Amino acid sequence: MRIGIALITTLATAGLAAGCGGDDDGGGDLGTLNEGALFIGIDTPYPPFAEGQPPNATGYDVEVLNAIAENIGLTTEYQDTGFPTIFRDVAAGQFDTAAAASSIKPGREKVVDFTDPYYLSATALVVPEGSDIATTDDLGGLIVGVQDATVQEEIANGTDAGEVRAFPEGTTALTALLTGQVEAVLVDEAVGADFLEKQGGVEIIVVESIPGDDLFGFAVAPDNDGLREAMNEALATIKEDGTMAELYQKYFDAEPPAKVLEGTNEDLTDD
Repeated sequence: MRIGIALITTLATAGLAAGCGGDDDGGGDLGTLNEGALFIGIDTPYPPFAEGQPPNATGYDVEVLNAIAENIGLTTEYQDTGFPTIFRDVAAGQFDTAAAASSIKPGREKVVDFTDPYYLSATALVVPEGSDIATTDDLGGLIVGVQDATVQEEIANGTDAGEVRAFPEGTTALTALLTGQVEAVLVDEAVGADFLEKQGGVEIIVVESIPGDDLFGFAVAPDNDGLREAMNEALATIKEDGTMAELYQKYFDAEPPAKVLEGTNEDLTDD
């Protein structure tokens, strides 16, 4: 009987140990779901931030997260998911973090915590070539396409648009503009530029660039300070060693702005 109790105790202890991710030498006590790996929810396609399907997804978000994980001593595992539920999924422990081109917003910080910033967003107003639309002031009564649950949807809702039509992806909204389903699109500037470059010869143009102060961060569950702090340390490293500058040039043909290189999430909270 004593042998049986001892065996049960041993098995129970082993089971508890097996259920604790991230406790090996690679990653330390980071509370990751899978030992030695960063499990990432990815919203794709959203080029140039994310495109293709796991395990072959690419993009700016993917490369930054790969660099973060390597710096921490983890591998990366990606799973495609939808943007509208991605913060809830991270908070619920379905993912360690998310590759979703996510603006750091107070409303979102009620659900998840964010790392320090890695990208500064601007918004593009895209319309058919020859359109009379020149700025967001000209959107009165029109049908405007956006990606669902994005900053661009908030901007569109602040205009006099007759209807704000939300699509699951920014590229889907731009395709809807080509087919005449919407009369204008508000989309992240980098997404719009990537779409126009890849389509080639498409008769839509960017008529207004709306500067923003929306900084992107990676969402982490609010009870996982260890992982967030480790990701912030890794971000600081790739900012200092030039990795982020190389990726900014590769995907945006620009230098990372000071708000990205020098800013922290604490700065945003203080503001």
